[in-house]
Amino acid sequence: MENDKGVLVELYVPRKCSATNRIIKATDHASVQISVADVDENGLVIPGAVTSYALCGFVRSRGEADDSLNRLAQQDGLLKNVWSAQR
Repeated sequence: MENDKGVLVELYVPRKCSATNRIIKATDHASVQISVADVDENGLVIPGAVTSYALCGFVRSRGEADDSLNRLAQQDGLLKNVWSAQR
């Protein structure tokens, strides 16, 4: 919910799974959020620049977390030629 000034005033804003776009409930204790540091062309970490991925417990329980993380990282340009749809 937003107030008159357009400021978000909700106490709890749920996250969404990066792989499935499902809402991650507060009771989903199997969910994780992974932050990958961005690096420059010399391989040094750029301070404060991260790419975050949230994975729900449903994806992790099916054993699809590693495949989903590889797919998302390749879409964002962090990996090359790692994930390919072979199904």
